[in-house]
Amino acid sequence: MISPSPLLSDAHDTIAAIRAGRSSPAQEMQRCLNQAQSPVCASTFRSLNPLALAQAAVVSPDLPLAGLAVSVKDLFDVAGEVSASGSTVMAGNAPALQDSVAVARLKAAGGVVIGRTHMVEFAFSGMGVNPHFGTPVNPLALAADPGTPRIPGGSSSGAAVSVASGAAFVGLGSDTGGSIRIPAALCGLVGFKPTARAVPTQGAVPLSHTLDSIGALTRSVRDATLAHEILSGQTIPAQGKALRDCHFAVAQSNMLDALDADVARNFDASLKAIRDAGATITPIALTEIADLGSIQARGGFSAPEIQSWLIPAGLWPDCKAEFDPRVAQRIAMADAMSAADYVRLQLARQQWIERVNIVLQGFDGVLSPTVPLVAAPIADVAPGVARDAEFFRVNALMLRNTSVVNLLDGCAISLPNQPKGSLPTGLMLWHGAGLDARILSLAAPIEARLRLLTD
Repeated sequence: MISPSPLLSDAHDTIAAIRAGRSSPAQEMQRCLNQAQSPVCASTFRSLNPLALAQAAVVSPDLPLAGLAVSVKDLFDVAGEVSASGSTVMAGNAPALQDSVAVARLKAAGGVVIGRTHMVEFAFSGMGVNPHFGTPVNPLALAADPGTPRIPGGSSSGAAVSVASGAAFVGLGSDTGGSIRIPAALCGLVGFKPTARAVPTQGAVPLSHTLDSIGALTRSVRDATLAHEILSGQTIPAQGKALRDCHFAVAQSNMLDALDADVARNFDASLKAIRDAGATITPIALTEIADLGSIQARGGFSAPEIQSWLIPAGLWPDCKAEFDPRVAQRIAMADAMSAADYVRLQLARQQWIERVNIVLQGFDGVLSPTVPLVAAPIADVAPGVARDAEFFRVNALMLRNTSVVNLLDGCAISLPNQPKGSLPTGLMLWHGAGLDARILSLAAPIEARLRLLTD
């Protein structure tokens, strides 16, 4: 029987306890290892680091992460380990010779890798389902609805569960269409997707070199800011802008369509809390979002860009039968795409970005539901032809709002906004490229307002 973990301290509070002598890196790592090996983390870790406890014991508490556990999504290189990207076709690859840039930076900051987390195969869906290695159970959703195991969201599924369960303080993930923010929203976490170029992708198995971005799942905005500073190598200055001086937009587009009752109620309550803090909130049409269907009609960027390295590696279409059939179906969408089609796709995106940025001028950020649905029961979308239609229906909805930001080359953060004891939902604050510091700075006072609703 899976037992959801109690409310957990964030990295900042835990580091303060370590530096005050009330705990130690080894004690905290042992707690994390206990969780990682418990039923709550079934199908969460591909492997655990056997040296994690010893490594934590020798980390200086003065380092930014002070020896705390970080988990690593299975597409990041860790020296001596295979980066399988959630797939069996990659499992026989040679181990990585060196750490990816993201992993190396976390280690240099005093983070200790507790293990590799499972993910959707090749990061190609927002659900968290993997037919090869199983689907982690969403721990916060299980606490709210003990009789129904629900999806954690994806593709950074194991990363989210590792943080939500107490097995890690930082879950290193990637976000191509929402793969950090979706599981953050469904698991009651903070998930930050930076501007794509802000964090180097070297040493990470790509899904889309155009859209891939690297970030973290955490338990608080201040932890998300710390993780981003480490991963980007940049200090985030405190902007000090009060909510009463802010002007936010709400996109009155399909981003508000087909909302679950819980999502709609929590979104409305969040907007009220932000207005009550003195912020101005203005609805905008943002009709440009309707253009995305035609821009991505042939499969978008992910399918042709993943084929660009799968084919030379002899994995496509040679090993197609070994893929998750749902992933293979999406990769195959690029089979009929020509080079001219791809060039037109890039041009259409750039023109779309320019139009959207004009609309967003003058706003401090945009507020949207992160995802329109609460976490689906695993039984409804588990592998199997009989459930494919429901899987693709829910997956499209899960990716609908978050993918807008990736196509904009923007940055976004998902904040938990559900009442205590209910199924998790998320509020997304987002804007265009290069405004990462602004989004993180404004997320902190919004988080404080939302906690009045959620505690």
